[in-house]
Amino acid sequence: MKLRVLGCSGAEFPGHSPSGFLVDDGLLLDAGTVGSALEQAEQGRIRNILVTHSHLDHIRSIPLLADNIVVSGVAQRVEVIGTAEVLDAIASHLMNGLIWPDFTKIPSQQAPVLTYREIRPEEPFTVGEYRVTACRVNHPVPAVGYRVTRDDTSILYTGDTGPTDRIWELAGALAALIIEVSFPSAMEELAHMTGHLTPALLARELAKLSFPPRRVLITHLKPQYQEVIMEELRSLSIPGLELLQDGGIYEL
Repeated sequence: MKLRVLGCSGAEFPGHSPSGFLVDDGLLLDAGTVGSALEQAEQGRIRNILVTHSHLDHIRSIPLLADNIVVSGVAQRVEVIGTAEVLDAIASHLMNGLIWPDFTKIPSQQAPVLTYREIRPEEPFTVGEYRVTACRVNHPVPAVGYRVTRDDTSILYTGDTGPTDRIWELAGALAALIIEVSFPSAMEELAHMTGHLTPALLARELAKLSFPPRRVLITHLKPQYQEVIMEELRSLSIPGLELLQDGGIYEL
C-alpha cells in the first residue's frame, strides 16, 4: 500500500498544507489539499474520498476537485464517503449552490461528477479492493477514523481526535497508524477543548493499543509549535515514530 502525503499540517502557511492523503493513487483520506499537490492527470485517477469530519481543512478541496474534473471534460465520477452528519454538512453548507455549485447534479443529474455514499460507524464496507471500517473519535463535530485494509496490510487514520477509546479496541495489527498531534504538551487544556492531541496525550493513547503499530506516522502539527512538538515527540522514544512531510511517499 502506497501513501502519498498531499498535506499534513494543522494550519496553512507556505510549505504547510491541510490534511489530504492519497492511497495507491485512487483513494483519498480527507481532502484538505488536492489540486495544489496533484497534476490534472493525477486528479483524474481519484475515485473515492473517505472523509473523517466536516471541518474545512479536511474537505475544502472536494469542490475544487469536482470543478477541475468537469472543466477537463473527462467522464470521471468521484464517490464522497462519510457518515450522515458529514455528508449533510458538505451538502448543506459547502456545495449548496451558494458557497459552491452542487456537483452531485453537474454536469447532469444522470451523470454527476460527485456522488455521496453514507456509511455507519463500525459497519465494515468495501471501497474497490479495500476493506474499510469507520469508528467514532473525539472531536467537537461528529468525526470518525478509518481502518483501511488491502490484502494483509492495514492502516488506521484517526483524522482529528482528542483522547478516545473505541478506535483502539478495533485497531488490530497495523502496518501504520496515522495519528494527529496538534499542540505541545503545555497546551493540553486547549487540546482537550478543541479535540486534539499533544505528545503527552499521544503516549497515553498508544498505551491503549493491544498491538503496537509497525509505524506511527504523525500528522496535523500546528506549524507555530512544530519545533517544540518535534522535540517532545523525540523525547518519548516511541518505536517506529515518524513525522509526515508534505509530498512524502511511504510504502506501507
